[in-house]
Amino acid sequence: MLTFYHAPHSRSLSVLWLLEELGQPYAMELVDIRAEGGPPESYRAIQPHKKVPAIVDDGTVVTERAAICLYLTERFPQAGLAPAVGDADRAAFLTRLVYSDAVLDPIIATAMHKLHYDPRGFSFGSHADTIANLAKWLGEHPYAAGERFTAADTQLGAGIHFGMTVAGVLPRLPVFEAYMGRMVERPALQRTMRKDQDLATGLRQA
Repeated sequence: MLTFYHAPHSRSLSVLWLLEELGQPYAMELVDIRAEGGPPESYRAIQPHKKVPAIVDDGTVVTERAAICLYLTERFPQAGLAPAVGDADRAAFLTRLVYSDAVLDPIIATAMHKLHYDPRGFSFGSHADTIANLAKWLGEHPYAAGERFTAADTQLGAGIHFGMTVAGVLPRLPVFEAYMGRMVERPALQRTMRKDQDLATGLRQA
């Protein structure tokens, strides 16, 4: 059985979306990342930093969103959510998938916390370069890997949604709005947003 460790209204939303796209059965374990002192120490056996998301697949632990995406798309290739090795779109898929974790996420975090830094000294570079790069790509391609939806869109789409709509640190560029318009048309994302909101409401009422 595949077990997914999740916290509502967190970065793990992107993996919840991927799971909904895959259409495979999974169990969910909620992790209270906002509890005083954070999640229990026992959770470090799954995720060393006590962060979400994480998955356990029949005893195999996978953490980090890009790694989880690669693992799940290889585990369930019949879903067609990743270009195969040798496919012309494979490089773009891998690039946008890792970029979402390694560049977009820290760019959003530093902007939210108003951290000022010299981009030359940080691997993820500058806020302006990130916006320009994504705007150029999405202005030329409808999806993260090119002409078709892939698992990379669950990560890039979730990041742009959070940065633009929730955190307000990404500009509402027409190209970003158009991209997110394509994303929100997907039934799996609609299910994901409803499920995540229901989980958040349940935690508040508990």
